[in-house]
Amino acid sequence: MKIRNSALAGIALAATAALGLTACGGSTSPAATTAPSASADAKVSGEITVYNAQHESLTKEWIDAFTAETGVKVTMRQGSDTELSNQIVQEGAASPADVFLTENSPAMAQVENAGLFADVDAATVEQVPEEYRPSTNKWTGIAARSTVLVYDKAKLTEDQLPKSMLDLANPEWKGKWAASPSGADFQAIVAALVELKGEAAADEWLTGMKENFKAYKGNSTAMKAVNAGEVDAALIYHYYYYGDQAKTGENSKNVTPYYFKNQDPGAFVSVSGGGVLKTAKNAAAAQAFLKFVTGKKGQEVLQKGTSFEYAIASDVPANEKLVPLADLQAPTVDPAKLNSTKVTELMTKAGLL
Repeated sequence: MKIRNSALAGIALAATAALGLTACGGSTSPAATTAPSASADAKVSGEITVYNAQHESLTKEWIDAFTAETGVKVTMRQGSDTELSNQIVQEGAASPADVFLTENSPAMAQVENAGLFADVDAATVEQVPEEYRPSTNKWTGIAARSTVLVYDKAKLTEDQLPKSMLDLANPEWKGKWAASPSGADFQAIVAALVELKGEAAADEWLTGMKENFKAYKGNSTAMKAVNAGEVDAALIYHYYYYGDQAKTGENSKNVTPYYFKNQDPGAFVSVSGGGVLKTAKNAAAAQAFLKFVTGKKGQEVLQKGTSFEYAIASDVPANEKLVPLADLQAPTVDPAKLNSTKVTELMTKAGLL
């Protein structure tokens, strides 16, 4: 996605900035001290600017509902995770952003590591289960997506599928599966693999992947390739399948999603993030917006909408068409320990980037 604000477009992006990654998983670390929640409960007014790397239509629903409830005017600047995180780091204290939202969490950790986030209000933190937010509470989870293997149901039966994501590196899967290695989605999956199995195991898997897989640009394109019979399976996030099914189903009619479960690296659940900038010009309204997104009304936008991302907060269940989060048997990973710099190194070494 290109940044749609001309004032931003001219600023060079820090292409080599280090990224951090997050995964679903309960942390045993003590919670960080959080800001008082009074500001999130007080009446708010004025304007805020949201740098948005989430799906534009989803965030627009959140913004419209928040504005209707509070009267706060929200300006949204759209871009990709990496574009906007680099932009915020480049702008530093001069950033006009009050809030930053992402699809995956790598960009959130990058901004946190640059010391640019304020603490999330305690009342907002309390709305989000520990496994869907970083232990630092410098930002919070706002939604989630599960890793799945979509496969051609005319070519494969479930008993022929790999028991683990790691099996995709074995010789019998050569030329049979697809992925989008250049995307933040896939790199988050690799980060979880490094944390769960170690650097050596990840290196071995990526080397096998290079021999076996076919590269496509984007999860939806990889799924289309499976649907068209070009490959047998693709490692993607779940909502691409459910979103297509909710429309015409033309790009997913021949495929079905397979969940690895059993705390396998292939059962990784990635968290979308939201945070308030230290330099927010309207911190009270910015905190109120984040509280709204993670509150009942904000999470019901996920539950009832067409994004098919998981609701994770305020005890709002996921869209009824999705496999419940509790049934995914996702691995436990501490978001603070994921190392995207190492992921980039390993994937580059394997010839995947």
